Amino acid sequence: MFGRQERVAIILLIAVAVAVIVAHVVLVQIGKGPFASVYSDQSADGTLVSLSGNIDQVTALSNGGHLMLSVNNVTVFIPAAVAGDRAFARGTPVSLYGTVQTYRGKKEILVSSADDIVERS
Repeated sequence: MFGRQERVAIILLIAVAVAVIVAHVVLVQIGKGPFASVYSDQSADGTLVSLSGNIDQVTALSNGGHLMLSVNNVTVFIPAAVAGDRAFARGTPVSLYGTVQTYRGKKEILVSSADDIVERS
């Protein structure tokens, strides 16, 4: 049988595991919205941002199926794994979440999940 300290350790481990699972479920339900700020030219690299608007331009990159969108004159990079078989059209209204990064001296938003870009009606 377990000693007192071992029982306490097991109970603490179970409590921590339950707390982590509950936190995960709650955060998934909340989504990224409360943690994202609206994109601006002053958004720092690494910041989680949201952006809504119409797609101005869609460019399929020749190296690996990645997509570049221009939404409200902001460059949005969508890796091939995130884009999948989705097709985006000019003029389509979208809402998205992503991380700000600077590529070749220009700020862009990197979308990291297919769930982070939603076409609006």
